[in-house]
Amino acid sequence: MTIQPLRWPGGPLLGTATLPASKSEANRALLLQKLAGGGALTNLSEAHDTVLMQRLLGQAATTDALDAEDAGTVMRFLTAYLALSGWRGTLTGAPRMRQRPIGVLVDALRTLGARIDYAETEGYPPLRFGGLAAGATGADGGPATLTVRGDISSQYVSALLMLGPTLPGGLRLSLSGAVGSRPYINMTMSLMRHFGSTTAWTDAEAVAVAPGGYHPADYAVESDWSAASYWYALLALAPPGSALTLPGLRPHSWQGDAVIQQIMRPLGVATEFLADGSGARLTQVAPASFDPSAAPLDFTDCPDLAQTVVVAVAALGRPLRLTGLASLRIKETDRIAALQAELGKFGAALVEGSAGVFAVRPGAFRVENQTVKTYDDHRMAMAFAPLALLGPLAVGEPGVVRKSYPSFWQALAAVGFEGQGMRD
Repeated sequence: MTIQPLRWPGGPLLGTATLPASKSEANRALLLQKLAGGGALTNLSEAHDTVLMQRLLGQAATTDALDAEDAGTVMRFLTAYLALSGWRGTLTGAPRMRQRPIGVLVDALRTLGARIDYAETEGYPPLRFGGLAAGATGADGGPATLTVRGDISSQYVSALLMLGPTLPGGLRLSLSGAVGSRPYINMTMSLMRHFGSTTAWTDAEAVAVAPGGYHPADYAVESDWSAASYWYALLALAPPGSALTLPGLRPHSWQGDAVIQQIMRPLGVATEFLADGSGARLTQVAPASFDPSAAPLDFTDCPDLAQTVVVAVAALGRPLRLTGLASLRIKETDRIAALQAELGKFGAALVEGSAGVFAVRPGAFRVENQTVKTYDDHRMAMAFAPLALLGPLAVGEPGVVRKSYPSFWQALAAVGFEGQGMRD
């Protein structure tokens, strides 16, 4: 196993963090640019998922075999795009991707007239596309009407919505069950409107998308709030007198993970946006007291923040109850099991209770040269890295960060962290 040693030399944590652009925004913008037939995109993410999305969109016209690797947004967005463009071929993914369900999206696309078969296991990639059937739903001039579950993955919902304006009569999409990650759906709709479509919630569980396609538009992608969350955790654990600047963040963001500002304020991190609009300044403030009996912190709308917050509160010795973690079971790894295993190495625990409520039990937390296993999950690597402020540690398979934040280790080195190979 390759490892990344990590150590903090002491003193306040000061400097500017180099953030990647949002891959959530970038991957949506790339698909919308393709559907619109033009527009200039700037500040595209360097994340592997975005590079892969851009490449596969370009290759689809010339090949009948595409590989989404380990990228969830790429698999889900391309599935909808390829299906409704009449593509014929096979879309596969990495071994873990072939274990992540996609049946909800495939069933919806079949209703719209797409011919899709499972090449191996029912309900999972790889997928075999056979073009479009005649008489697709909505071809008579009325909107296509679908009902899909909203409690599994918002990426299914976003994939269908973005293709909605290309349908002859548009789309009416109803969501059943508790709607998870709603901010990501709102981000999709905002970007769709930016590219000229008309879309709106008709009530809390239904979205209407008008027909008419898209218009070319330019768009500058915002820095990534999910990536910023690791710097919030770093500042929460840093020695007194620490402060950080995070360029490229906007006070009025379309990214749901911007809620990290509110989550981390009780942990002693305050956010101030710079007057020139160039980003945000993080400073340390007095942390709030935690009431163990308070309502659980709900991650339904921001599941990608869960690992960051769980590790930070455990290291700070704060008891915390959490809910809305169900989707973590089907991410790059079973993130709940991974958190439980790795927190145990430091003396803390993540305990599952009834009704989907989890509790962080800090224990006698110690950082003393443990090696964190990352389970092929970029967020495991970056969520545990801030613990190096409390003692030396090592992160296994550090290259996993390429998925969303390829320059993460270099960014840590730039503000003073030490470890062999960090500047490579």
